[in-house]
Amino acid sequence: MMPLRPSKIIGIGRNYIAHARELGNEVPEVPILFFKPPTSLIGPGEPIVLPGVSQRVEFEAEIGVVIGRRIRNADVDLAERAIGGYVCVNDVTCRDLQKVDGQWGRAKGFDTFCPAGPRIASGLDWRTLELVCRVNGIERQRAKATDMHFPVPELISFLSGIMTLEPGDLIATGTPAGTGPLHHGDTVEVEIPGVGTLSNPVKLDGQ
Repeated sequence: MMPLRPSKIIGIGRNYIAHARELGNEVPEVPILFFKPPTSLIGPGEPIVLPGVSQRVEFEAEIGVVIGRRIRNADVDLAERAIGGYVCVNDVTCRDLQKVDGQWGRAKGFDTFCPAGPRIASGLDWRTLELVCRVNGIERQRAKATDMHFPVPELISFLSGIMTLEPGDLIATGTPAGTGPLHHGDTVEVEIPGVGTLSNPVKLDGQ
């Protein structure tokens, strides 16, 4: 579980080419970023709650990067050195609301919509990381960090040119192809070998 509530959770959209294309979107020329509120954060074993206002809530397995030191306007080398560790993230999204709203704040901002864990693993090389997602034990997503359109250090450098990144800030680096709906009673797992497996049950609001 994330040990502290970060000052900000920054998501990156369409950072895997196949995922951008499966949603009918072009690959961006610069990173697309959005924010999830810290109140959306939950840990392993805590339920993802499906809100009644949405008819399609989807999982999005992601490699999470936790910032280890304060940086601003960092070049790529400094950005890589500022990585404090990696964590499994599920960027839960109301896909129908995302399409209706245009802006993504509501679709991605509900309480429980940012499971993260099971630990922050340091000392890893981002180039070696792999991401796997399973729903009810069936594999739904698999990708390597090197498949990202914008590599991890470039993302951090880009973000630090916009805003100061503080220790503990969480960056969700984008999801690969294969996202799909979640239903009441499901269990969704996000695994990064070397980091661990994040597992969360799914339930309807009020159940």
